[in-house]
Amino acid sequence: MKSIRCALFFGFMLGALGQALGQAERHEFSRPLMGMAFRIVVYAEAKPLAKRASDAAFDRVAVLNKIMSDYDPQSELSQLSDLAGSGKAARISGELFRVLDAGQALATNSGGAFDVTAGAATQLWRRARRLKRMPPEYVIENARKASGYRALKLDGDAKTAELTKPGVRLDLGGIAKGYALDEALKIMREHGLRQALVSAGGDIAAGNSPPGKPGWKIALLGLKEDAATEFIWVNNGAVATSGDLFQVLELDGKRHSHIIDPRTARAITEQRLVHVLAPTAMQADSLATAISVLGHKDGMRLVSGGKNLGARVAYRDALGQVKEVANPVFRAWPRADVKSERQPNIAEP
Repeated sequence: MKSIRCALFFGFMLGALGQALGQAERHEFSRPLMGMAFRIVVYAEAKPLAKRASDAAFDRVAVLNKIMSDYDPQSELSQLSDLAGSGKAARISGELFRVLDAGQALATNSGGAFDVTAGAATQLWRRARRLKRMPPEYVIENARKASGYRALKLDGDAKTAELTKPGVRLDLGGIAKGYALDEALKIMREHGLRQALVSAGGDIAAGNSPPGKPGWKIALLGLKEDAATEFIWVNNGAVATSGDLFQVLELDGKRHSHIIDPRTARAITEQRLVHVLAPTAMQADSLATAISVLGHKDGMRLVSGGKNLGARVAYRDALGQVKEVANPVFRAWPRADVKSERQPNIAEP
């Protein structure tokens, strides 16, 4: 008993000494936002400072969710969708304009494989997974017709957006989370806390490295069930993961992913797992979604030539064998020590 009291006292004194010397200590906070858990890991000299900054970051994400949620009928995004085909252009917030503008740029570059106007299709397949029933063909075709990124017109000078086709619904599911992570990390930096990491739903935005580390240690999932966990170092960058490991509809022996091809309004049927490394979480998030739709043959061109863009696609071939394709940036990315146990896509400072 005496030894336990001594150990506790020693630990307390070390913590007090660390704070007295101005050494940053690890703090962790989480809050449910955007339908998932947002997590912040930060190094700060005092917990009250870390908590104030984290609360401000979470509050910022909550504001963005009220702007960009397609679940909330009162959100700015939903109100814009309600004007589809009316001939009216709506003046929108700077945040929504930035995300829509980035989405349109990727839509053009990907030939429509990424498309923020595909909300009718994503809502259709959400319902199909909930009911465990395939949508009728005519309903799928109607959803395809009620989309198309060319139906979204943005005016950068006036900061307005117009949906020219009736029935179009906007969905920022493949890009808004990344933007929210970037904004949360920005808030942490504005509070003077640069050694911070924000994660949500398998995506991560990382700031400066933790004390004494070359980066944040990030674990990457793989498709092979018996594969050892792979770890990479990330410093002032982002990681996004896209795949159908959990959200899938299986009917008559065929799997239908939660990832929708906007060009056909159909769910992806080939199992794919995509990891993207990029300077920002919005880039990583949206690119991972687009590559998931395009597959490894066409998708990898989206990161070709980018010195800071890495990507890997794992997929199952016709025989069910797992194959992997990665670009040079991903293959050359700094690796951390490999551990045998499997664990989710997390940071291990």
